[in-house]
Amino acid sequence: MTPSPQYRRVILKLSGEALGGERDYGIDFEVVRRVAKQVKQVHEMGVEVALVVGGGNIFRGQAAAERGFDRTTGDYMGMLGTVINALALQEGLEQIGMPARTMTAIQMPQVAEPYIRRRAVRHLEKGRVVILAGGSGNPYFTTDTTAALRAVELEADFFFNDT
Repeated sequence: MTPSPQYRRVILKLSGEALGGERDYGIDFEVVRRVAKQVKQVHEMGVEVALVVGGGNIFRGQAAAERGFDRTTGDYMGMLGTVINALALQEGLEQIGMPARTMTAIQMPQVAEPYIRRRAVRHLEKGRVVILAGGSGNPYFTTDTTAALRAVELEADFFFNDT
């Protein structure tokens, strides 16, 4: 008899920098593959997994604002970076046979589903990994804040912030 997992549903927040690996910028696809394999292992234990992904490996709105860039515009650019990272993770998961859905707080239906709490829960219940991108859809809020918010909304039993 296989013991049931300690947690039913978990939220993992991954920083964009974590996906960059040793690079100063961009995505290290070996890191993406490694993360995908680890997520699949957790999922195979019977745990529903949602990921909130950052975008700091691509763009940081606050850092741009410190150099005179409009903060709101910079934050929106950072949100778009999170979508790029989410799509990389989705591809990495699907390549190893793990169904995944990217959902974003910013409307872009050609690329990802809109984040709708009930739909995210349904994906999790159907055994899909849900990747949450676009932050909260609001400037001035970090993806760490978004991850905590999504953990509460999705009734996660465990929230881990890898920052």
